[in-house]
Amino acid sequence: MPLLPVGLRVVRYDARGHGQSSCPDGPYSMGALVRDAEQLLDHLGLRDCVFVGLSMGGMVAQGLAVKRLDQVRAMVLSNTAAKIGTAAMWHDRARVAREQGIEALADATLARWFPRPFRDSPQAAHWRAVMTGQLVEGYASCCAAIAGTDFYTPTSGLGLPTLGIAGSHDGTTPPDLVRETVDLVRGSKFHLIRGAGHLPCVDKPGDYAEALTGFLRDIGHI
Repeated sequence: MPLLPVGLRVVRYDARGHGQSSCPDGPYSMGALVRDAEQLLDHLGLRDCVFVGLSMGGMVAQGLAVKRLDQVRAMVLSNTAAKIGTAAMWHDRARVAREQGIEALADATLARWFPRPFRDSPQAAHWRAVMTGQLVEGYASCCAAIAGTDFYTPTSGLGLPTLGIAGSHDGTTPPDLVRETVDLVRGSKFHLIRGAGHLPCVDKPGDYAEALTGFLRDIGHI
């Protein structure tokens, strides 16, 4: 945030089952997550926003753009895809979380999220705590939402300004997967952040802010 241009109105929210948002009983659907974003923007009276969605949030961005182009003038699809992994994989992670706790998934998840230098840094402990401190119901229910999502067909019908961002060391949504989805959108652009993992806003914040700022200028948002 401190690296972005001054004067932007930025809305950041916790998805249901995450952070300070409520955690209704699951499992959740991607449609419900998209509806949460839609209703939040309506509640705030926002139109023509640039929706930045990372990972699961990138799926929400695609679904929202298909449903409500009056709300979304442009989108950033960061470290995401129209379909991520397999349904069986996500259902298995949800099962492990419920039976053994999120701690059982932490090491493998962080290895996919961050390159080795970041995992060896003092910051890594904070992000491990963020993950393991999440509510099991929220984590498992969002796994179900991702498991049931395949946006290849609806996303291929989009034509709004779109920037795709990938990290060269992303073990969850590798660059080729991100590019495949971004290329579905007419007129989109793709940007690779070298040395970054699944959360480049965390391990390469300067590069990430530069990419976002350039895109906002290109589309006349700032």
